Amino acid sequence: MPLLVVLGLSVAVVLMGLVYQRVGAARDLRNFPPPGCLFETRTGRLHINCSGKGSPVVIFEAGMASTSLGWSLVQPEIAKITQTASYDRFGLGWSDPVADTRNIERVVSEMHALFEQAGIASPRILVGHSYGGLIARAYAARYPGDVAGMVLVDPVAASEWSEPDESHRKMLRNGILVAHFCGFLARLGGVRLIMNRWNAVTRILPKQGKQTGNGAHRPAGLDRIVGEVKKLPREVWPMVQSHWCHPKCFDGMARYFEAFSSSAAAVAKECPENEAVRNVPLIVLSAGNASQVQRAEHETLVQRSAQGRLEVVTESGHWMHFDRPDVVIRAIQEMVSLCRAHPH
Repeated sequence: MPLLVVLGLSVAVVLMGLVYQRVGAARDLRNFPPPGCLFETRTGRLHINCSGKGSPVVIFEAGMASTSLGWSLVQPEIAKITQTASYDRFGLGWSDPVADTRNIERVVSEMHALFEQAGIASPRILVGHSYGGLIARAYAARYPGDVAGMVLVDPVAASEWSEPDESHRKMLRNGILVAHFCGFLARLGGVRLIMNRWNAVTRILPKQGKQTGNGAHRPAGLDRIVGEVKKLPREVWPMVQSHWCHPKCFDGMARYFEAFSSSAAAVAKECPENEAVRNVPLIVLSAGNASQVQRAEHETLVQRSAQGRLEVVTESGHWMHFDRPDVVIRAIQEMVSLCRAHPH
């Protein structure tokens, strides 16, 4: 009898979690519709958010698990001088979920198809943060006629991940496991419950320290992540939270992590030999806390470029477009002016 009671309670908890998640997801869909447009492609719908007028068009490519919302401090400023577009890769943001491994060749093909379907004129300036820097380099290698210039914001080092050492392989394995677990938890409403409880606690408890006088704890990892998000405009915060509560987000993260090493290897092999990539004007913004390998690759990228410039932003971490959006904006403005003075 006790076993039946436990089983019954377990089933009830699971059903309640499923209902809680479904109701919350439906509410998110009503409250936070896509700010841009959804375009149908051969593999599903992709979300793209365009603003501004002028040429060349500036395309924003987000990091591994980031969305178009990550450019909320930068895109509006660049839209004052030219047309801009940020988009969500499959599995992220408002775009459709994915069930396949996200190798960079597929990502670049989908990116190109989206721009063509959305009528985004070329040549384009590509702005890529972190993993988005790999995508920008791969795109320029495959479609050189489409690219007028690139601004890479603390891009990951292809050489560091193409043949990862044991510590990097462990990081990838852990990332994949955590993403799968969080995806499972999100399906049962667990992530949504944690996020909602965390928000309630932070409104009530003191903000000093991770432990309050009554012994309650705030999760340190969540503190750090939310601390970064809170650098974005306030109206963006609930949208980011709604994406985190969706299992699609974690499923997509796992798929990108699974293909990360092979994607880095493809870029490390193809781009250095590609003459077209070397001829694309390039600005690399390197964070003050970049690793030695990362900084060395940033320097090499600039040295290989016929028109390259490296700027080390000592007062910024990896999320430079959050920490120092002014530096990122200034670099993009510089690239727009350069491309207009010397049309592709």
